[in-house]
Amino acid sequence: MSLVTDDIRAKATELYHGNDVCLAQSKRLLREVGLPNGLLPLQDVEECGYVEETGFVWVKQKKEIKHNFEKIGKLVSYATEVTAYVEECKIRKLTGVKAKEFLLWVTINEITIDTPQSEKIVFKNNATGISKVFPANAFVVKEAEVATKGVGSLKKKKVDEKKEDKVEVDNGGVAKTTNGVANVVKEV
Repeated sequence: MSLVTDDIRAKATELYHGNDVCLAQSKRLLREVGLPNGLLPLQDVEECGYVEETGFVWVKQKKEIKHNFEKIGKLVSYATEVTAYVEECKIRKLTGVKAKEFLLWVTINEITIDTPQSEKIVFKNNATGISKVFPANAFVVKEAEVATKGVGSLKKKKVDEKKEDKVEVDNGGVAKTTNGVANVVKEV
């Protein structure tokens, strides 16, 4: 059963549809709360959202995926729906994420980092009390930072990506997409 109801969607401060925009917004949100941007290496994302009032976030993808974090040698499984509550340097009440430990899949419920500059990140299973510490840089991916310029209120962002947009970047770092939305792009 999905944790994301129509009521939650109605309360969403941000709601996005489409793989590219959802991946970009997920990475942006992770950066904003001081966590490594590569914690959610998802694929074929259909929807993501954020309720600012509670910190509730969700990401829905077409199918479950498994990702190997090569720097730490860990295989992680991401369900079709991943939900959590985010706050500064912390993800809590995480659902839909499991890590392979020997022959078992262990559910990850919490991810914390002391400060955004911290070199260590902690993954925890609250039911067992087991936690693992890894280098935070194992979960960082290089990317271009994209900030959307908009007109009017950004209180309720709803973006629907029905078809893939082509992005062209001019020499001034301004990107234009086929849907006419202008973005400011700078290297991170």
